[in-house]
Amino acid sequence: MRLASLAILVPDYDAGIDFFCRQMGFDLLEDTDVGGGKRWVRVALAGAETSFLLARAVGEQADFVGKQGGGRVWLFLQTDDFARDHAAMSAKGVAFQEAPRAESYGTVAVFADPWGNRWDLIQFTGQK
Repeated sequence: MRLASLAILVPDYDAGIDFFCRQMGFDLLEDTDVGGGKRWVRVALAGAETSFLLARAVGEQADFVGKQGGGRVWLFLQTDDFARDHAAMSAKGVAFQEAPRAESYGTVAVFADPWGNRWDLIQFTGQK
């Protein structure tokens, strides 16, 4: 078995695609109309085994957009070149909440997606 996808709530499919594909550099794997205003939209980083299913929030789900991690960092984007990816993401408008910092385990900076989900961009010490 393997973890194929994780659902992440977004207020709008196209806004989700824009953020993940234009700003974060993910690939759009699938965008299928499934009827009734719903779409099956999957995005992933090149070569990744796990994708995000962009789930448009409906009804009371809208209260949880950007809050799936309960306010803490819950998504971890690992890089092999922190400086390169931090600069590229910053140039594309990704909202970093702090300056990069060195920790015992590596270099890290917290950023938020447009809806408030908190992420770490992280390069582990000794990683090439």
